[in-house]
Amino acid sequence: MHKQRRKLVLGLGLGAMSGWPRAAPQGKPRLRVLAWPGYAEPEVIKSFEQSSGASVELTRIDSDLDLWQKMNARQGAGFDVFAVNTAELQRYVRQGLVAGVDTQLIPNLALQLPRFRQSAGIPGLSAGKDLVGVPFAFAEMGLIYDRRQLPRAPDSIAALWEPSLARRVVAYNGGTHNFSLAAQALGLSTPFKLSDKAWAPAVDRLIALRRNAAGFYTQPEESVALFKSRQAALMFANFGRQQLLLLKAAGVDAAYAIPREGALAWLDCWVISSATQQAGLQNTHLAHAWINHLLGESASQLLSRRQGLGNTTQETPDYPADDKLIWLQAVESEERRNLLWHRILSGDRAAKVLAA
Repeated sequence: MHKQRRKLVLGLGLGAMSGWPRAAPQGKPRLRVLAWPGYAEPEVIKSFEQSSGASVELTRIDSDLDLWQKMNARQGAGFDVFAVNTAELQRYVRQGLVAGVDTQLIPNLALQLPRFRQSAGIPGLSAGKDLVGVPFAFAEMGLIYDRRQLPRAPDSIAALWEPSLARRVVAYNGGTHNFSLAAQALGLSTPFKLSDKAWAPAVDRLIALRRNAAGFYTQPEESVALFKSRQAALMFANFGRQQLLLLKAAGVDAAYAIPREGALAWLDCWVISSATQQAGLQNTHLAHAWINHLLGESASQLLSRRQGLGNTTQETPDYPADDKLIWLQAVESEERRNLLWHRILSGDRAAKVLAA
């Protein structure tokens, strides 16, 4: 769903800057990991290598497209385990790049919070009867507001269209998520599968958002600059609480709110490559051991403390269990959403936007 990955804004260490895998010492079993920056920190890798006797070969990715291309090269033969969000996972399943997870080999699944243990309630985690994704990291797309301008937290996604906030709203420049926001504002049953009759009212809603907004951003740093320069009061946080940290660091008295309609949220999972099974039993067991290790207390705490992300084993004040989260799913047509959004952003009227 994310063409350009959200940036992890806290310290990653020098090793996180490289996309190249580390070489494995000769004679040791090797686990080949493909992951986002911050997901496999040096301390986590070191402790896994010490406990497993294996060497970790880490390759980092910076976008969903980068992940897709690397996993499709040689049918994923270069990797044993990788991290992907639930909205993307099923296309890896269809491509034959994913193996089932043996839950008996991951005892730390018992540590996961109830919302993540109920895999049937999270779209995209399974393929038939097989579990294929193990939830690991998540963040929601809530509302960030300036407490000096809005002493009360906005309680609805409709605040983005509030006339009293005209030209003081900062929104995200992306068709896929914006049409989901429009569907929420319209009270549609699902924000991910628009019916034929829903397109016109959704376009009308987004034209109104364009008129109400002070500007649109694509990257977290850009959103902070816009928020400050336009003296904005409210922002749709496509990158979640990472933007809140950036705004606070920039001197904004910012706070975060989850709208009553619920917040769109991404959920990243550890997935075992189908190439792992072909490589043999040792690799399969190592892949499961890696996932189990990453669900452990120290790795989970490090993910939240250093990256500002939610982990799936520990409830934190930023991510309470009663948050209403709407896990991202594949939409009916990313291409159509982005095409129409481009027309909307260009200033076209509804009739022209919807014209074939």
